[in-house]
Amino acid sequence: MSLKARIAASPDHAATTDRPEESHLVGTFRAKLLEEIDLAEMSSLGAAERRTRLERVLGHIISREGPVLSTAERALLIRRVVDEALGLGILEPLLEDPSITEIMVNGPDHIYVERAGRVERLPMRFASGDQLMQTIERIVSTVNRRVDESNPMVDARLPSGERVNVIIPPLALTGPTLTIRRFPRSYTLHELIGLGTLDEPMTLFLASLVRAKFNVIVSGATGSGKTTLLNALSGLIPDGERVITVEDAAELQLQQQHVISLEARPANVEGKGQITIRDLVRNSLRMRPDRIIVGEVRGGETLDMLQAMSTGHDGSLATVHANSAEDALMRLQTLASMSEVKIPFEALRDQINSAVDVLVQLTRHADGSRRVTEIAILDSAGREDYRLVSVARFHPRPVAPDGVVRGHFQHHPVPRRVAERLYLSGEALPPTFGVGDTELELATRAAR
Repeated sequence: MSLKARIAASPDHAATTDRPEESHLVGTFRAKLLEEIDLAEMSSLGAAERRTRLERVLGHIISREGPVLSTAERALLIRRVVDEALGLGILEPLLEDPSITEIMVNGPDHIYVERAGRVERLPMRFASGDQLMQTIERIVSTVNRRVDESNPMVDARLPSGERVNVIIPPLALTGPTLTIRRFPRSYTLHELIGLGTLDEPMTLFLASLVRAKFNVIVSGATGSGKTTLLNALSGLIPDGERVITVEDAAELQLQQQHVISLEARPANVEGKGQITIRDLVRNSLRMRPDRIIVGEVRGGETLDMLQAMSTGHDGSLATVHANSAEDALMRLQTLASMSEVKIPFEALRDQINSAVDVLVQLTRHADGSRRVTEIAILDSAGREDYRLVSVARFHPRPVAPDGVVRGHFQHHPVPRRVAERLYLSGEALPPTFGVGDTELELATRAAR
């Protein structure tokens, strides 16, 4: 397929294949471009100015030495060469596509993307494994990291916000593997209603819980929308509170005025200088926070987070990888036990019962949709066995021929102590939930 035909087949002018002759043409003009530019001068320019300068110089080179091309073919060739010289080559158009949430490169011949929760393979490839490795090295060098046989795994965040994971041979048997997770778009809870993630009563209930300073754990599998929901819930925190966020790779986008964002740091190329999430959680406790938000607990920092939640930092939020609310509790207990402080499981259960108020379970369905499938109240205390009260559930219907998952949300009465706490905080309980006692009895008892 010619360059011109590929343009016609691709509305966004992205490369959809990478034939050897086209790669040779791109490589040839990339070398010519590098011969003519002044690297010292280029380093003093901003990103937009560098691209403009390269496009102008390359245009002169093509006019002088290049083949006869149509306007569209010429524009595509210039973009390809500049992307190779300045950006990430064939990945540049994918990074510019806002509909793509994840880019997965499984060796030079297989490129997949996720759109609207669905994974699809693209008819495009790298010219060789060496070209893919050059792209990977360019990515990790922007965050002062390196990848080679002695350091075959890298997990980092690009300056533009994308989270990058790289694993290369000999660990990756299929070739260099690159995963780029796009910076998630910020949604409000009401926008999530429109996406079918939850319904309005559940939104009002969660909003009341956050404002009333309940400690909330958001649970779900990878890609289920935990960070998106956590960001939406964080948006309900009043402006006057001091909020500290702790993340492995900064993704939260809080809009409040008094927010301090902390991000973990991996070790440098000498294996030194690592700052873990646990280090940051411990440090955040010395920063006079009103609330602490941990993007994801995955190790010994869980114990520090639980202790913070139960010692005056009410209204804190965190996410955890788990497939159900029950699993989330057991995972929190397991993660907390990974601390160097050896605590009996009964004592950890006491910590979790006193720290966690609400668990919100998210599920990614087969059609790519993401939903809150359960809101559960942790109603146990002390060293009791965990006792969860489900107050909202999503009940799916059999999958329709079109593959779309449909169903309905059902609400249940909340425990009396939760209703009382909401009432005393000045927050309303949506009537579709109800309480164990009548509204009159609740109001009378709360007024005493």
